[in-house]
Parts: sequence; C-alpha cells; structure tokens
Amino acid sequence: MARRPTIHDVAREAGVSTATVDRVLNGREKVREETARKVYDAARLIGYHAAPLIGQRMQPDLPRLRLGLVLHKERQSFYQAFKAEAERAVAQATGVRASLQVAFAASQSPRDFTELMEGMASRVDAIAATAVTHPDVTEAVVRLNAKGIPCFALLNDFAQGVRQNYLGLNNLKVGRIAAHMIATAAHHPGKVAVFVGGYRWHGHELRETGVRSYFREHAPQFQVLDTLINLETRQLTYEATLDLLGRHPDLRGIYCAGGGMEGAIAALREARQPGEVALVVNELTPESRSALIERHVTMVIATPLQRLCADLLTLAAKALAGGIAGVQGQHFLQPDLYLPESV
Repeated sequence: MARRPTIHDVAREAGVSTATVDRVLNGREKVREETARKVYDAARLIGYHAAPLIGQRMQPDLPRLRLGLVLHKERQSFYQAFKAEAERAVAQATGVRASLQVAFAASQSPRDFTELMEGMASRVDAIAATAVTHPDVTEAVVRLNAKGIPCFALLNDFAQGVRQNYLGLNNLKVGRIAAHMIATAAHHPGKVAVFVGGYRWHGHELRETGVRSYFREHAPQFQVLDTLINLETRQLTYEATLDLLGRHPDLRGIYCAGGGMEGAIAALREARQPGEVALVVNELTPESRSALIERHVTMVIATPLQRLCADLLTLAAKALAGGIAGVQGQHFLQPDLYLPESV
C-alpha cells in the first residue's frame, strides 16, 4: 500500500519549510498569500489529507460539502482503493469546502447499510453508498431526503426514483461485454456459467441479463447454465467452480458478475490450464492482475474509480445548490477493460 503523504512531503513539494506548512494549516501566524497558495497547490497535487482544510482557510466563503460515504467489504483491496480515491477527490476538489466521512457496512444486510447512512445524517450534507437494492434502503433514502440530504447510489442502483443519482457502469452493457469476450475467446461451443452475489444486487441481475441477451443474439451455440449465487465469497465460488468443472467438461466460460472472483481463479489454477476456460471478472485488484498475467483470467472489466469519485463531488455540489430534485438520473461511466497484454 502506498505511503500516505505527510507534512514533510508537502513542504518539499512546495519548496518551503515544514514550519511554514504548519502555519498555513493551523493559522498560527500570518503567511503571505503567495506562499499559502504554493502550500495548498502542493498539498492537492500529492493528495495530502488536510488539503481541503488548507483550502478552507484560504477561501472561507466557498460553499461547504460534507460527504458521507458508505461502502462494504472493508478488507477487500477494491474498496480500500475506492476509499483512497474518494479521499483524493475531496483533497483536490475546487469550488467547495469538501470533507469526507467513510464507514464500512459489516455485511450485505440492508440494516447494516441503513443504520450507517442514517447515522451520518446530522454530520453530512450528502450521502453516497454501495448499498443493496431493498425496500428498507429505499425507505431510509426517503427519510434522508425529507431532511434535505441527497443520496447517491454507487455501483449498484438502489432506491430508484427516490435516490438522487446512480453513478457507475452501465451494468447491462457490462454483461454483454463479458459475454462477447467469452464467446470470442472460447475455441469451441459449450457451456457458460454466471455467478452473482445475491438476490438484492440489481447491478448483478442486469449483468446476468446482458450475458444472456448477448448469447441469444450473437452466439446461440453456447448454453448459459442456471445462474449461481456465491454471496460474493471466495470459498463458495471456489467450491462451486470446482463442481462446475467436474460436472461440465465442456465448460467454456465463467463470468463473476460480483465479488468472489478469487475463488474462481483458485479453482481454475488447480483444475485447468491457462486459457482452457475463459474467465471474466470485475475490478482490477492484485489478485485479478496476477491472474491476468498468468492468463487464468481472460479480461477484467473495471470501474474508473478516479472519475467516479470526481464526478460524485460535482453532482453532490450541484444537488446541494439546486435542490434534491435537481440532477436525478443515471450517470454512466465508460469501463476500463484490461487484457493480459495490457497490464
């Protein structure tokens, strides 16, 4: 994991002493505007965590944006990268005095998400979350809206018609991309398996629909098997993949529409040579990158987290300025596609 920038790094980048950075940060003594600007620009450039505070001291009249972010799977590298990109976007925000509070849901239970979201209500101006699609989450968003707090659905589109915006990939298109890759990479007709995380991930259902629609339209020689629920866990995915490989010698492709890809990778390493089964997964992590290089993974479809976080801040600021109904809709991002030769 990359080392977090320190006050010494800011001083070195700005060409000033650490004492000067401290004075700018804490307002201990008067500092020339030109020097303060150097410190602020350096802090933003290297992603120093207190850059927003420096900006606030320089521009006290800017509108405030306190953003609450609720993620899940705290120990997964993807969500740690998500948190880091959100912190970077806040540090580099312009035109607002931005700050960030991050919380991680302990499970995929709707209550775990709603308690964290509503618990932030008194401390933030807007909330974004990677919550499940569930009536309890929708009702929580209704209550937050009544308090003037816009809510943004990230990666998975929950509370449709109530939430402010969805930001993420076009999940139907993602499923079709995965199917196209499997059909292209497979050398013979056969069977294809799809894993989804559970029944409450609307994004996973859309990806599954995309897979099936593509094969019906363009590659009917493949048979898409009944969809498997893996609860986004590597152990379930590992065991189910080994079972699939044992029962279906003509299995040509696997798509993990949600989490748990590490289990599929481990099973293919044990039971198949690289390239025998086309495996498509989501998000570039150390595990998926290594499997790409080994060619046990055929393609990774990744969310551009840097763009997502920057766009989230822009949309949240617009919502606060124009009212909760101001920018409702879907904000699709182009996926980043990775092949073995591109990493």
